[in-house]
Amino acid sequence: MTSKDEYKEAFVWIWLPNAVEPIVAGRLEADGDRLLFNYGKSYLERSKDIISIYEPELPLMPGVLPLLNGLSAPGCIRDSSPDAWGRRVIINRRFGYKGNNIDTDSLNELTYLLESGSDRIGALDFQRSSTEYIPRHATNVSMEELLESAERVEKGIPLTPELDQALFHGSSIGGARPKALIEEHGIKYIAKFSSSSDIYNVVKAEFIAMRLAEKVGIQVAPVKLTKAANKDVLLIERFDRIHTSRGWARKSIVSALTLLELDDMMARYASYETLAEVVRHCFTEPKETLRELFCRLTYNILSGNTDDHARNHAAFWNGNTLSLTPAYDICPQGRTGNEASQAMLISGTNNISQLKSCLATAHNFLISQNEAKDIFAHQIQVISDNWEAVCDEAGLSEVDQRLLWQRQFLNPFSVVQES
Repeated sequence: MTSKDEYKEAFVWIWLPNAVEPIVAGRLEADGDRLLFNYGKSYLERSKDIISIYEPELPLMPGVLPLLNGLSAPGCIRDSSPDAWGRRVIINRRFGYKGNNIDTDSLNELTYLLESGSDRIGALDFQRSSTEYIPRHATNVSMEELLESAERVEKGIPLTPELDQALFHGSSIGGARPKALIEEHGIKYIAKFSSSSDIYNVVKAEFIAMRLAEKVGIQVAPVKLTKAANKDVLLIERFDRIHTSRGWARKSIVSALTLLELDDMMARYASYETLAEVVRHCFTEPKETLRELFCRLTYNILSGNTDDHARNHAAFWNGNTLSLTPAYDICPQGRTGNEASQAMLISGTNNISQLKSCLATAHNFLISQNEAKDIFAHQIQVISDNWEAVCDEAGLSEVDQRLLWQRQFLNPFSVVQES
């Protein structure tokens, strides 16, 4: 089967809050290019412990639920689907050496949901059965094997059956870079590998950006560096998993793209200004969350992370309220000149990567001009004071330090505060 309509339906399984086993929540059905969802009768008739997958999109109601305007699938479902890297892995698995030459649209969304690994971000999984849950997991393999399999996918070389299963385990994780899922000493991690196209040590650059973000006071996912096959690997601790004496519980997550009621085709309209409005109306502790989000925006600019698209922001959903997840995927992006722009709009149509852009939108975050300037000064000072120590912690070469310092980190263009 290779046609776009090879799968017609999938059943959505959900881990309810604090549960370590999933139950079936409902059914997805392909309707042309659209995916439609309805809750199962048994789910709706359960006791009060059930929650909606995400209330604004999929409220607890019987029948096929209408899609939001402009969407071809519920955003909270699409959040669980693999992005660029995971799709490449699935294409390699399906088509072998032809993988680099196949458009990801040659497989439909249900295929990606049903053929990606079950340990996906958030609290959902997808099955062909409504009565029997069979997780798609890989056997435990070494980091070296995972690294080898990632390199083979990048080159479009078919995976061996063993490596196929190893990398398949992480195929549901989002993003464009090579990665996999591992568990070590009772902690679940996302492992990020270097890419053959890297012109500098991107793995260490992301580690440095995440560590400095923590030092400036931003809530970030814990990270650490390790090596496999003499190559650097970044391990990011997962914040959507809770280890209990009964097993692993899962936390439900929705992306900012879903919060903004947009899909990938409309992502260019995503803005911090609109996200701040959603926070003001829908989040717990909105004032504190707005300050945190503003600090993440300014830090993205100061660290040269222009890949701050709406899938790189997310919120926990507990069935009633939203709360910001720890920050993740803060990675300096290569730039040839000084001028740069953020992936998300900052306010209006402005996405220029400068602190003055943040100053102009500070009121949207309930932050005064003086408070904003204090945040700028604090972050610049902490980055400057800790730069060498964190680079030493990462073992970053002097060549890469010169490439990153005042190009990505504290670029003169970015620190401009006044017109």
